Amino acid sequence: MGSRFRTIEVSEPLLEFHGLRWMTVKSGALKGRGDITLFVPQNCQSQKNLPIVILLHGVYGSHWAWAMKGSAHLTAAEMIAAKEIPPVILAMPSDGLWGDGSAYLAHSHADFETWIMDDVVEAIRETIPQAGAQSRVFISGLSMGGYGALRLGGKYASRLHGISAHSSITHFAQMAQFAEEPISHYPSVPESEKPALFWLLKNRGSLPPLRFDCGTEDDLIEPNRALHRQLLEHGMRHEYAEFPGGHSWNYWRQHLRDTLRFFNY
Repeated sequence: MGSRFRTIEVSEPLLEFHGLRWMTVKSGALKGRGDITLFVPQNCQSQKNLPIVILLHGVYGSHWAWAMKGSAHLTAAEMIAAKEIPPVILAMPSDGLWGDGSAYLAHSHADFETWIMDDVVEAIRETIPQAGAQSRVFISGLSMGGYGALRLGGKYASRLHGISAHSSITHFAQMAQFAEEPISHYPSVPESEKPALFWLLKNRGSLPPLRFDCGTEDDLIEPNRALHRQLLEHGMRHEYAEFPGGHSWNYWRQHLRDTLRFFNY
C-alpha cells in the first residue's frame, strides 16, 4: 500500500540528539507542508506499536515549543529510564502557523483539524518503525493546545485512548485574550460547538479517560473550574487538579509528568 503523502522529509539519524527527530510532511489537509518534532525513545529499536502521545502547543508557538521550551523529550526519557512509564513516542506538530494560532480548527484554506488527527498520526505510522497500526494514540496540549486536546479528544473520542489538557482555553471566544487576529477572522463555528464541553458531551459514551489541570495564578483558572463543574453536573468521569503556578512554561514543564503518568494505564 502506497503512502498517502507525496513527500515526507525526515532528519538524518546521525544528527539527531536526545531522541529528537524532525519531520516535514506534504499535507493535503494543509495544502502545503507541515512540521512535526518527534521524540522516539532510544534503545527500543526492536519494539513495535509504541504508544503515540500528541502534544499540541499554544499560541505564538510551533512544533519545536514542547521540546525546546518544555523539555518534553527529556521528561519522557527520564520517566522511561525510571520505569515510571513504558517507552512512548511524543509527536509535537505545528498547529499550521495561521496567525497567532489556528485553534486547531478547519479553516477555509487549510484544515488544521485533519492535519492533526489524520496526517500527523499517519505520517508517524508510515515513517517511524516503532509505531504501527496498533499504536494507541493519546492527545494533550497547553492553553490553545489544551482547547485543541479537549475539543479534538471529544470529537474523535473513539480513535483516542486518553485526553489530558493543561491551562486550557475552554471556549473558542477565549482565543481573543491571546490572538491578534479578531475572532471574526476565524472560521465560522456554530455557537453550540464553541465550548470544549460540546464534543465531550456529545461523544460521552465513547470518551476515553480524561484529565485536565490549571494553575491557581492562571487567568484561565475560572473557566477551567467552570468546565470541571459542568462535567460533574453531567455525571462525567474525569480528573481535575489545580496546582500553584501561572500560564507559563515553568508550570507546563512540571505538569507534563502528570499527563504522561495518566496515559500509562
